[in-house]
Amino acid sequence: MSRSPLSPDTAAKHSRLRGAIKSHGVCPYCAVGCSQNVYTKAGKVIDIEGDPESPINEGTLCPKGANTFQLVENPHRITHVKYRAPYSDHWEDRPLDWAMERIAQLVKETRDRDFVERLPDGLQVNHLKTIAHLGGATLDNEENYLIKKLLGGGLGVVSIENQARI
Repeated sequence: MSRSPLSPDTAAKHSRLRGAIKSHGVCPYCAVGCSQNVYTKAGKVIDIEGDPESPINEGTLCPKGANTFQLVENPHRITHVKYRAPYSDHWEDRPLDWAMERIAQLVKETRDRDFVERLPDGLQVNHLKTIAHLGGATLDNEENYLIKKLLGGGLGVVSIENQARI
């Protein structure tokens, strides 16, 4: 009769990642673009760690990247829109649909008011200098291409910048 060196409780234990769905993500902090594995169960993020198959970070993460899970699962994280009206001294909670509509209205009003089709000498410029866009480090080249097409070609925005280098 062989005896196991493990107790039944120990033998029954398994990784908390067993049965989790693994998705790939990019660390949201700097412009390095470290790859992350995001593990979910029942639609809830249960772990985020470095991707050992990534040629960029080979599974390692800096202290900020290693704490990405806390960014997602933080009881103090604000998960609704905060709005402070002009000259107000307090913040109000607003629905996301309201905020998206408000942003669209302000962009349209600004473009309608400030869009320049031609300079006084007749040169066609089709530009808008009163709206700018600054992208984040985790935007890749494809996303930046679409942003440039929408904002530059579609709206005429001149000031478009990003820090994506991946």
